[in-house]
Amino acid sequence: MCSYSTEFTDNAWDAMYDAVDSTFFKDKEADSIYNFLRIKLRFVSFGDYLKRYIYRNAGLDKPFTDVTIKEYQEVIKYSFSDNHTPCSFEPTTAKLSALSKNWLTQQTVRRKVVFLLGFGLSMSVEDVNEFLKKGLREHGINAKDPFEVICWYCYKNHYGYLKFESLWETFCSMPIDKSFEQFGFSELTVGARDTIKNIHSESALLSFVSKLKTPNDRPKLSVTARKCFDELFDQAKAVVARMYNEEEERLHEEEVSQYISRLMSNERISDEELRVRIAKKKEQRKIYTAEEITESDLENIISSAIPKDRHGNLTPSKASKLNAQFAGKRFSRQHISDILSGKAEVTRFDLITLNFFIYSQKDELCSNAKNRYNEFYNSTNRILKKCYLGELCISNPYECFIQMCILTQDPLGTYADVWEMSYE
Repeated sequence: MCSYSTEFTDNAWDAMYDAVDSTFFKDKEADSIYNFLRIKLRFVSFGDYLKRYIYRNAGLDKPFTDVTIKEYQEVIKYSFSDNHTPCSFEPTTAKLSALSKNWLTQQTVRRKVVFLLGFGLSMSVEDVNEFLKKGLREHGINAKDPFEVICWYCYKNHYGYLKFESLWETFCSMPIDKSFEQFGFSELTVGARDTIKNIHSESALLSFVSKLKTPNDRPKLSVTARKCFDELFDQAKAVVARMYNEEEERLHEEEVSQYISRLMSNERISDEELRVRIAKKKEQRKIYTAEEITESDLENIISSAIPKDRHGNLTPSKASKLNAQFAGKRFSRQHISDILSGKAEVTRFDLITLNFFIYSQKDELCSNAKNRYNEFYNSTNRILKKCYLGELCISNPYECFIQMCILTQDPLGTYADVWEMSYE
């Protein structure tokens, strides 16, 4: 798995370097990035990763480009049969032939499909993690999700689907541990990951996942990622407040200047009264604080170029010509609210976008795009690694887009321009 994911990554780096080093990029940054995303950067779909994986592991004796979808389906069919793996974790009337064709041709799939393929294709823990991170562009196996932990245990010990099914049935029949609230929301993801490394028996596994069981089987959210999000969100609100204050000061100065001109033309006003009125007018400027900034303010700044409907909501993403590349990557007020209320998990996209916004407004880095890029790149990777979300992935179109924008003279302006072009 690592070899061909590296191939995709190397190709993406080469393509990006060619784009940013061109004369056209320096003259028209937003146009260059938009054309690069639409034409030059190959979008690596989940189906592409799956076909490459099967090709490398099935030992097919013909060129990769000559292998048909039908042949890949046959490999999946026989492998699933040999490994006693059903075509779904849930009861379904769908046939494996139809499902496997979807897996091989779709841009993305549900997360559970990767875990099912893990059993059906006898994947290792490393393979499954690579598919989650590179194929789905999501985080690796979640050490706080009992379903994923049980799958992990089976992959690690080379157990098949039937063993997973037995362990899962045992877990489902277990009562909820009343201490789940203390464990689930105070235990950091890094702590949970360290704990599962020491699980070497079924009893230890079941003891651990019993602490993860919650009402409605809702997985625990990542404490580490949420803490990082909150820190970045607070920084972003401070940046927005500063932007508002700078704009307010500019407008206020214009207003004060016009006000003074009107006063000066009134000969009946004494010098003392003139000074008092001007001083009072200057004090009327609105001062924003970070605490006043809302989710809507963040949406209005970061997603400013995305059209809105008559209700003030962002236009459906399918209207964007870059929807395939940017699916699920719009920074909306509803998404932020869901994270803050605990309804949604923090994703790598949330952390990357917030950090990009913060670095795009760092005045001390505005004179040197290369230094800004290096600092943003290293800072973002530190955050992602801390949350066990993997480093920036250049073959991910959105993450490549972010890195190209940070290299421009006006990162946030370029970011907005490209989004705007995609809706034209």
